[in-house]
Amino acid sequence: MAEASSVNVGSGCEEKGPEELSQESARPGTIISRVKLFDTMVDTFLQKLVAAGSFQRFTDYYKSFYQLQPEMTQRIHDKFVTQLQTSIQEEISEIKAEGNLEAVLIALDAIVEESKDRKEPAWRPSGIPEKDLRSAMAPYLLQQRGALQRRVQKQEAENRQLADAVLAGRRQLEELQLQAQARQQAWQALHREQKELLAVLKEPE
Repeated sequence: MAEASSVNVGSGCEEKGPEELSQESARPGTIISRVKLFDTMVDTFLQKLVAAGSFQRFTDYYKSFYQLQPEMTQRIHDKFVTQLQTSIQEEISEIKAEGNLEAVLIALDAIVEESKDRKEPAWRPSGIPEKDLRSAMAPYLLQQRGALQRRVQKQEAENRQLADAVLAGRRQLEELQLQAQARQQAWQALHREQKELLAVLKEPE
């Protein structure tokens, strides 16, 4: 079953929460890269997400179908969890690629490291907040707006596909329930016929 245990930390280090990594980064002489911290936060989020969508909760929503088809319910849940993890990981990878996030975080680590030995005063604002804000934020905001527009368009298309898939899944579940009910009724009818036949055979000639 693809539960939270299937989520591995992408950085290859021991599974530690972002709080633990933040504490480590605060210790003297300990440097935790922001890329590793980001990957650990993503893995922790996936673990909590999968734990929240446990098989027990899944069966609570589809109790009648689970009672009729427990093994199929298990397979459906396993496939759902696996596809959910894969989809989230792919989307996060796309976001990192579109925003060049990994390079930005590495550059930020380098800036912080270089600033440790810098003796000259750091950059100071010009005294005109509007000017400083525009010069610093305008390129970033334009880039993020374009990325956001592309994400919205893609998400809308995926939402339509997901809605169609959900409807198809509900129809399939309803058909399976009807088939299971029909089989149960047929078995009950056959059982009654067998009892009636046995009763006739037992009657004295």
